[in-house]
Amino acid sequence: MTSSKQADAPDFPVSDHNRLRRAAERGHYDRDTVYAVLDAGLLCHIGYEIDGQPYVTPTAYWRDGDRVYWHGSTGSRMLMHQRAGVPVCLTVSHMDGLVMARSAFHHSVNYRSVMAFGTTEPVLDDDEKARQLERLIERLAPGRWAELRPMTAKEFKATLVMSLKLDDVVAKVRSGPPVDDEADYALPVWAGVLPVRTVVAAPEDDPRLNPGIRAPANLSALTLG
Repeated sequence: MTSSKQADAPDFPVSDHNRLRRAAERGHYDRDTVYAVLDAGLLCHIGYEIDGQPYVTPTAYWRDGDRVYWHGSTGSRMLMHQRAGVPVCLTVSHMDGLVMARSAFHHSVNYRSVMAFGTTEPVLDDDEKARQLERLIERLAPGRWAELRPMTAKEFKATLVMSLKLDDVVAKVRSGPPVDDEADYALPVWAGVLPVRTVVAAPEDDPRLNPGIRAPANLSALTLG
């Protein structure tokens, strides 16, 4: 997850929000790394505040160019609050391994993560809203949008799509073996990494599926992690 751009001017400028104060060498401000972390997932967490109370809400997301999108019901308190344009922090993370060191202090995890800061924007244009909803379904299974019953006008109206421009953003990545104190390498204690993977398993049929309908092959195109 490294990039030659790290040594040059970053794609995403370093700000007071996204500057890493600790383990700064794990920070990445290039689009290749940030986009790769975002595109490897489907679930993000969005932090925001309502009436002085902080909330962090998990929700499905997708990326299109330099924006991240999420959607939900117009009855959602979170989305109706964000519709007005509010500051948020959107995070995505992937755990890649448990790092087992020779001391408790140096145990860690290998991970890839992104934090993005900005102001929410609703997608108000109906054509763009429809396009983004299609992109969400196509992210799950290419070609599936054309197989589905079209959305009704009522369903479309009841759905809100939000976006966040990727301007103030940073990726943070930890990989590799444990880093122990030099004297501890001689200890008779196993050390290493227990890899962790996100796996998309075989489809499970809906109990009410009509006889003779099989899971389409395009479901196997979904990759995560």
